[in-house]
Amino acid sequence: MNEFLETEEKIIRMLKTVFDPEIPVNIYDLGLIYSIDLTDDHTVKIEMTLTAPSCPAADFLIEDIKQKLSTIDGIKDVDISLVFEPEWTKDMMSDEAKLELGFM
Repeated sequence: MNEFLETEEKIIRMLKTVFDPEIPVNIYDLGLIYSIDLTDDHTVKIEMTLTAPSCPAADFLIEDIKQKLSTIDGIKDVDISLVFEPEWTKDMMSDEAKLELGFM
C-alpha cells in the first residue's frame, strides 16, 4: 500500500475518534467530513461541515481534529475549512450512524 493510502487510513481512523459532545456518533460517520487531502508538504487539508451553521461545538471539534491529526507520523500541519455547501442532511450519515441514532 502506498504512503498516501496508509496515511489516509490513519486520518480516517483518527477522525472516527472525534465526537460532537451532543451526538453519540463520530464526525466521520455523521458525514461531516466532505474531503481529505494530503499535500506534498504533508499538510492535511479537510473540508467539513456542521450539523447546523450555529453549532456551539464548532471550535471544540476543530481543535480536537487538529490535535488528534497532528499526532499522526508524517503530518506536519492540519488545515480545516468549514463549508456549508452542500448543506448537511441526515442522508449523509453512514448506515451505522443512522442505526445508532434510530433513523433506520
